[in-house]
Amino acid sequence: MSGCVFCQIVAGEVPAFRVADEPDGVAFLDTRPVFKGHVLVVPRTHLVTLTDLPTADLSGYFGLVQRLAAAVESGLGAGGTFVAMNNRVSQSVPHLHTHVVPRTKGDGLRGFFWPRTRYADDAEADSYAGRVAAALA
Repeated sequence: MSGCVFCQIVAGEVPAFRVADEPDGVAFLDTRPVFKGHVLVVPRTHLVTLTDLPTADLSGYFGLVQRLAAAVESGLGAGGTFVAMNNRVSQSVPHLHTHVVPRTKGDGLRGFFWPRTRYADDAEADSYAGRVAAALA
């Protein structure tokens, strides 16, 4: 869809720190992560909400999300992950996406307040993306 930044990332028109690029979806670092290593997973086609995802695509898409949750844990040494999705309300980009956020005990994340941070530079972001991608492989 024209003007959708996630569609532009999928198409390679907008740069992103990619973690996975597969038929079932594309995963890349969130530019404003809750914690460093926060990954967004999007379907390749433009869909706005979870209810728009065809039933036939559920297992492939959520299989990728599941594998990324494991990769974020192992690749970053996280104690766990927070996996979440908004549908319309609080959806900053109107393209279906799933957040996979690394968690550690005592990290301070409470409820649905998501403080945001930034990477120091592209090299740091690239390092996080590489670690998760390596764990995914």
